[in-house]
Amino acid sequence: MALQLVYPHLLVCPDFMGAQYQAMRTAMVTPTVTEAQAAETLCTTWVLTNEDLCLQWQDQVTEDERLNAERKHAVEEEAEQALVSEFALRKIDSGKYVELYYWTNDGLDDALVNYRTRDDDSMVPSIGEDGSTVWVSAATSKLAAGVIADRDLTPVDFAQAIPRIMAAIEEWDWTKQRVQMLAQFWGAIMLHRYWNSKDQLASHTILLYQKEQRCAWHSAILSSSGSWDLSIIDEPTLLRTFE
Repeated sequence: MALQLVYPHLLVCPDFMGAQYQAMRTAMVTPTVTEAQAAETLCTTWVLTNEDLCLQWQDQVTEDERLNAERKHAVEEEAEQALVSEFALRKIDSGKYVELYYWTNDGLDDALVNYRTRDDDSMVPSIGEDGSTVWVSAATSKLAAGVIADRDLTPVDFAQAIPRIMAAIEEWDWTKQRVQMLAQFWGAIMLHRYWNSKDQLASHTILLYQKEQRCAWHSAILSSSGSWDLSIIDEPTLLRTFE
C-alpha cells in the first residue's frame, strides 16, 4: 500500500460537468449514455475511489500506531536493560557479595551518570582470586559514591533490585543450583511475616538478616568448604538478629 500524504476525508468531489472534464465526458458519450450520465458515472467512480482511500488512510493510521507502539516498547526494553556499575558486575562475575543498591533505580542512575562523565580509563592493580596481582580498569574497582547498605534499603528499592540482579546473575557463568537458590532465598525473604510487619524493627531485621546471610554465603561458596542451602530461612538466627 502506497503511503498517502493527503487526508482523503477532506477531499470534495469535483464538478464533472465543468469545462476541464469535457474531454472525459465526451469519450464516455454513446447513443445510450448522455453527457450528464457520463458526469454522474465519473462522480460515482470518484466517490467509490475516495471511500477506498479513506479505508487505506485508516489502515495507514493503524499501522503507524502499531509501529510507534513497537518503538516505544523497544525504548522501554532498552531502558530496562540499564547500565549497571562495572564494579558491581565484576563482583557478580567473581561470585562475591555486592550490595543490591547497584540494581535500584538510584543505583542505575548513578552508574549512568558515572559512565557519561568518566574520563578515567587507567588500569590499577588488584588482587586476583589466586592471590596474585592483576591489573583492572579503574572503573571496575570503584564503589558507587552513595551506595546504600542492604539493611537500609526500602522495601520498594529491594523489590526493584531483585529481578534486575537475578537477570545479571543469569548472564554470568553461575551454576543453575546457585541461581535458583538465590531466587528462592529472596522470594522467602519477601514472603516472610517480618517483611510486611508494621513493626519497623522487624522489617529492618529481615533486611539485616538478608545482608548477613548473603555475605556469609558468598564467602562460603568461594571457600573450599562450600556453602549451605541459603533458600531456607534460619528462624533461630533470624530471631537472634531481631533481639
